[in-house]
Amino acid sequence: MIDLRSDTVTRPSDAMREAARDAEVGDDVHRDDPTVAELEARAADLLGKEAALYVPSGTMGNQIAVRVHADRGEELICERECHVYKWELGGVAQLSGVQPRPVDGGERGALTPGQIEAAYVEASSHRPGTGLVALENTHNSKGGVALAPEVLDAAAGAAHDLGVPLHLDGARVANAAVSRGVPLDRMVREVDSVMMCLSKGLGAPVGSVLAGDAEFVERARRVRKLLGGGMRQAGVIAAPGLLALENVDRLAEDHENARVLAEGLSDLSGLVVQEPETNIVLVETEGPASAFLDRIGEAGVAGSEFGEHTVRFVTHWDVSRDDVEAAVERVAEAR
Repeated sequence: MIDLRSDTVTRPSDAMREAARDAEVGDDVHRDDPTVAELEARAADLLGKEAALYVPSGTMGNQIAVRVHADRGEELICERECHVYKWELGGVAQLSGVQPRPVDGGERGALTPGQIEAAYVEASSHRPGTGLVALENTHNSKGGVALAPEVLDAAAGAAHDLGVPLHLDGARVANAAVSRGVPLDRMVREVDSVMMCLSKGLGAPVGSVLAGDAEFVERARRVRKLLGGGMRQAGVIAAPGLLALENVDRLAEDHENARVLAEGLSDLSGLVVQEPETNIVLVETEGPASAFLDRIGEAGVAGSEFGEHTVRFVTHWDVSRDDVEAAVERVAEAR
């Protein structure tokens, strides 16, 4: 099976398995795990932030950020298709008592300064006030589009002018940085906090990092414990994460494979393919997406249903160029 459902299906390399086996460990709740401490320090440096916190998942990282930045009852300005609003089980409401104010970010899922200013609510005796703005880069639901750093700068500037912090769901921010040809620290320079997944294109088996200034991370550490994310001998999973941080540049290979996949699929009748900017390829099907996925699944290609007539394919380090070309051939025969 050529598995293109997501870059979350990647399997850890032999080097990652060996690193996990040999990791020096301690109790991370007591801040005694040297491998976790090294991962957090290196991630903070890579992202250009004062500090970072290792968390079990990207969803937890995003939800911690909401809880730290915004008070109960305040509003979260976010793009209406963003992950923190659409795909995290209403966590902003359930876990933080925060009210989302979704805004249409158009084809690229980007909020302009004008949209942020228009959605902003000033606190009063009748209104809760805006507590946080959140953006996503790359934007999953929009097909992995990579926002330019200047777009984030402008949004953060608008939020800051209103006295509001900006959090970036950067689950695939490394993909965005590679696609845009800029260092990670430049990409996230103006945001107040950023979550980056280690377990997608970077290949770690588990974990994400949440970065910001030192005060934010100290508060985030307390919320992580509240949400059940206080880990003990976590060095065994942090060690593969350290190796994942070295895999940023190789994401360009996934992007090229996505381009090849998109070009091959676009030649097939009955399919409309969105040109990819990173490693996500969205395909519109004439018939139901579920039926299309059943047919290509029998032919040995796995994708994911992303709408009634939309299929998502994601390239990753367990998928080679030969796999991509074979996937196109199998889809052609099965569609």
